[in-house]
Amino acid sequence: MAGNNEVGVIGLGKFGFALAKALTDLGQDVVGVDNDAENVRRAQDTLAQVYEADATDEKTLSQIGFQDLEKVIVSTGDSMEASILVVLNLQTIGVKNIWVKAFSQEHERVLYKLGVPFVVFPEAFVAFQLAHRLAVPGLHEYFGLGNDVATREVVVDDWTGKTLRELNLTNAYQVQVIAFRHSGESEFRFVPQANRVLEKGDVLVLLGKTEDIIQVEKF
Repeated sequence: MAGNNEVGVIGLGKFGFALAKALTDLGQDVVGVDNDAENVRRAQDTLAQVYEADATDEKTLSQIGFQDLEKVIVSTGDSMEASILVVLNLQTIGVKNIWVKAFSQEHERVLYKLGVPFVVFPEAFVAFQLAHRLAVPGLHEYFGLGNDVATREVVVDDWTGKTLRELNLTNAYQVQVIAFRHSGESEFRFVPQANRVLEKGDVLVLLGKTEDIIQVEKF
């Protein structure tokens, strides 16, 4: 059964399995789910736990213990209906930190409307980075400022009703908020004002040294 120190990955196709393997290599215990027997067999020697199961069935996810997981990634191929149903099931059993692979802009918009905090569009993201690195030499330094620097997205919960000035993250943790996104919206806004009142479900992007940024909690 799954535990709260593990990460769930639903869908072990090319992207899902590559992500699950990368997480495992980083020391994370990954619980994988897929309804394809071949995908399950491929992952069995790599992941901590693998289940051949239908994630569109809410009872199945509950039996595996996904309600106890802190983070779940959904990568269910090119079926929008299946992806949305899995998300709704996860929300119903109480999973809050949900990351979903989107495969179209329409899919992305629907996921944000459902309140999914993190939507990943791999092809578009990689294409965007590559295009800008080709067109503007040196711009890639924004995406990688060194081994000791990282960005982190956090979803506002306990910080609801507070301002960035009140949180004083720069002095408390030596990190800087460089962007934010309102809950339910897909576009980020940059350089937020210090007196902006945070709302539940807002997403903040933090920048800082890796050792500092991982210390930020209770957001």
